Amino acid sequence: MKQVLDASLFKQFDQPFGLSHGLPGTAYVSEAFNQLENRQIFSRSWVFVGFAHEIPKTGDVIPISVGDLPLFLIRNDSQEVGAFHNVCRHRNLQIVDKTSNCGKLIRCPYHSWSYDLCGKLKNAPYFGGGAKEIPSNFSFDDNGLMQVNVEVWHDWIFVNLDENPQSFESFIAPLKVALGDNDVTQYRPVTTIDLGVVKCNWKLLMENFIEPYHVQFVHNKTTDQPLEDHYAVIEGDCLGSAVDLTEEQMAAAGPDTLGVTSKYLTLFPNFVMGTYQPDQVGVHLNTPIDAETTLQRRVIYLHKDASYSDAQIQALHDLWHSVHLEDHEMCERLQKGRHSPLAEQGGVLSPHWETSVRKFQELVANAIRPGLTR
Repeated sequence: MKQVLDASLFKQFDQPFGLSHGLPGTAYVSEAFNQLENRQIFSRSWVFVGFAHEIPKTGDVIPISVGDLPLFLIRNDSQEVGAFHNVCRHRNLQIVDKTSNCGKLIRCPYHSWSYDLCGKLKNAPYFGGGAKEIPSNFSFDDNGLMQVNVEVWHDWIFVNLDENPQSFESFIAPLKVALGDNDVTQYRPVTTIDLGVVKCNWKLLMENFIEPYHVQFVHNKTTDQPLEDHYAVIEGDCLGSAVDLTEEQMAAAGPDTLGVTSKYLTLFPNFVMGTYQPDQVGVHLNTPIDAETTLQRRVIYLHKDASYSDAQIQALHDLWHSVHLEDHEMCERLQKGRHSPLAEQGGVLSPHWETSVRKFQELVANAIRPGLTR
């Protein structure tokens, strides 16, 4: 039976008095809510989908999914990144099924319709009968691949499925403000942590990154960043936290722990960036699979002037892998807890440490409301 969600879903969340409640459990376990997110959030926002350095050569392609829709990314002849709906215009076959290099043409394996790297239809063999015969009322120009709005900021690829998207500059502006004078475009990728499938809703991974409240309890063996030194970051749709440590605190941190001045920033809905002084950045790609599972990767960047040995880079990889596993355990247990009827009340949020989490949840709720039944 199809679940019907109505405006009463946010009744507890919207209470104007007392401690703020979080989103109800339904927002994390319901496939109906997940489909609303696909329509109301992921089909209307600038969504982070990939890393430009992973498609460096002309003809490189990567299949992706946004809001449950099949898309693909490609490096074209002009060395620009393009994005298209991943369906052939003939019979709507998924045209790209794996990361690869397509050469000079994107060819559908079903009937060999072929497109250039900018999506223009170049060949539709035997469509009109003979090898090169075309029906009189058929136009190559009208049957190219359908483009998707795409923007690349440094190494990070964003797409927007909306016909009238928000300008990318206005979208990215709050993050640039929060970063201050830290020019993250001066960093280069050095290693990727493929974290695979995490058994939790994508929002729990986002919320976990946004708030610092858990750090000294969950990461007491892998980080050395006292809770009292943290503060929330709310800059438009850029949400997170930060910690400023003294030179003495950083010097006292162990060699195998994280103990540096850091900013933990997200940009709604799914971009995640951590900056770690003096020379490190980490960016997460959280890709929702369904209501209760998310695919996660992290790319570690170092400043272009930094000098790290292979062993030091591997140590960074291993440290962050350990931190993520600690977070995953908590997020997967949070997911299980969302199935309790108590979770429909949303729990309560710290009025000091979880203000940015509350703002993130308000962005989710406000995006979803127009899609609820009245």
